[in-house]
Amino acid sequence: MFNESYREAWRLRYGAEPDHELPEIERFLAHRSVRAFEDRPVSREIARGLVAAAQSAATSSNLQLWSVISVQDPERREEITRLCDNQHQVREAGLFFAFLADHHRVRRAAQAVGETAAGLEFTEFFTMAVVDAALAAERMVCAAEALGLGICYIGALRNDPKGVKALLGLPDGVFGVFGLCIGWPKEPVTAQVKPRLAQPAVWFEETYQPDADAAEYDARMADFYRDQGMRADVSWSMRSGRRVGLGQMTGREVLKPWLEGEGFLRK
Repeated sequence: MFNESYREAWRLRYGAEPDHELPEIERFLAHRSVRAFEDRPVSREIARGLVAAAQSAATSSNLQLWSVISVQDPERREEITRLCDNQHQVREAGLFFAFLADHHRVRRAAQAVGETAAGLEFTEFFTMAVVDAALAAERMVCAAEALGLGICYIGALRNDPKGVKALLGLPDGVFGVFGLCIGWPKEPVTAQVKPRLAQPAVWFEETYQPDADAAEYDARMADFYRDQGMRADVSWSMRSGRRVGLGQMTGREVLKPWLEGEGFLRK
């Protein structure tokens, strides 16, 4: 599917040649989000294998505070597409999974044996559930890409938590963290390897370095934006600043009180 060598993928990520070779992991460096899929089903056997890969991810204290719902029925897929800002890849992907932070299952199991499970109201256990879901999803992604499938994460699953809860039949204590599209990439694949911040901007040795400069990355991203037909005069720093501004919450500004009402983050 993606044929970049380790050196090629490194150059696309960082704008420079690597001083080493690790071809065994070139598949990971060549990752990109795929938003155009073939009209071709992904078999149930593959889906089961992908879920098995997700369940093989690390999970804190073996609590397994996550679940996943596949949405394949055409009418329900259309509704989840609407809830996810009408992103076409949600509708078109061979598989769509909603990854969930899940306190409901362990609460029921604990209460069935006389435990209160009162600690689940603390922020720590919500954090743990979100981490568990993310680890499971990324393990699924690695497995999918090893099979030649493409993926795209969907953060817009959080735009309307009430609507997602109703559509997926989520009980209290279960929250849709993100969606995941998986399918056979449409050829030719036009998605490109996206540049990333230089390693010194994210990898600090021994102590945090607060003065990392984004200017070098802004310059590299300008070339990428230009290649993608986007405005090169709007830098990564400008786009990022706007994205984390108050006007870009897309409905998610209600998450904290909504989560508290669902039994999360109360302490």
